[in-house]
Amino acid sequence: MSAPKTLEEIAAACPGTLAVAVRGPGAPGPAVNADVELPLASVGKLLLLAEVAMSLEGGILDAGEPVELVDDDYCGGSGLLLGLSQRRWTVGDLALLTAAVSDNTATNALLRRVGLDRVNAAAAALGLTRTRLLDRIREPRTPADPPTFALGTAGELAGLASLAGGGAGWQVQLREWMLANTDHGLVPALVRHDLEAAWLANKTGTDEGIRTDVGLMGGVGYAVLAHGPAGSEQALVHAVRQAGLFIAHLQP
Repeated sequence: MSAPKTLEEIAAACPGTLAVAVRGPGAPGPAVNADVELPLASVGKLLLLAEVAMSLEGGILDAGEPVELVDDDYCGGSGLLLGLSQRRWTVGDLALLTAAVSDNTATNALLRRVGLDRVNAAAAALGLTRTRLLDRIREPRTPADPPTFALGTAGELAGLASLAGGGAGWQVQLREWMLANTDHGLVPALVRHDLEAAWLANKTGTDEGIRTDVGLMGGVGYAVLAHGPAGSEQALVHAVRQAGLFIAHLQP
């Protein structure tokens, strides 16, 4: 694999802000704009999944607990539940749907069960002091609503991804959910990899002017956040994929 562009070169060509952070075993790696706070789109769902994983390990939640969907949970944009007739799902089902297909309805139901404040408190306890959820998922989002679902920094999210590579119970559960993600079109898109080899575990986010991807590539935790004007999405995707090539080049 030929050497990719530097992160600084990739960020300079991005029509907006590109933030990248890499965290290898035990130490931070290369970064650009790692402390810049940006909208996360569905990458913010990782905070919810982390809290659910910790609550399952601590006995606060039961994966088999049924959750009845209510009308306010239903939300378009991504997922499967809008097209399915069943209205009762377990906590474990909702978490898997959130991780695997970024199901917005499942996310809202799970967030209603857990609570926004609890998710943010758990994130802060893990060291994510500037990365937080602001609201549930809404389609569309009106001026009366919080401006976005989640905000955060690449540096903090790379740290969370690195934690998911650990061997503790909740970390293993979080990584298993991330392994189930079906969207590999951003950071790993230009990198040759075996989808069956558990080499990649990630969560992506897409919205108008937002393309984000946080996860584990091999043993390296990463966060790539791109934010630009509406209509720049194709260029944002290009920047995120170029950052993916850079991260892949760090693999031993």
